Amino acid sequence: MAGWLVKTEPDEYSFSDMERDGKTVWDGVKNPLARKHLRDMRLGDKVLIYHTGVQKAIVGMALVDSQPHPDPKQNDPQATIIEFKPLKRLNNSIPLQLIKSDKRFAQWELVRMARLSVMPVSVEDWNVLMKMAGE
Repeated sequence: MAGWLVKTEPDEYSFSDMERDGKTVWDGVKNPLARKHLRDMRLGDKVLIYHTGVQKAIVGMALVDSQPHPDPKQNDPQATIIEFKPLKRLNNSIPLQLIKSDKRFAQWELVRMARLSVMPVSVEDWNVLMKMAGE
């Protein structure tokens, strides 16, 4: 099972919103690499939810709840959407500064490619992040 991280601006759509809604469609991704990562997601994959803006932290975990598919609202064959359902809020959020200060994450896209909104998380990194979150 693969692991992923997606970024969201909490003022637009937060993890709390996802918990309230019980499920969400992830759309609006424009970056070609981020879209590729969306298309690589599979039903049952786990996803870390990262709040951008002031918070800059991983705050929760979701589950991929659909296969990726074209966005019917877009006239763009590369526009991809996928559905997530919330799994849990992390015991402890993981601030970006803590991640950046750990050399194990130096090559991770979250550190190297700050504007990328969808990225894979290796099994090794996932395990370290779960320990940092107290999971």
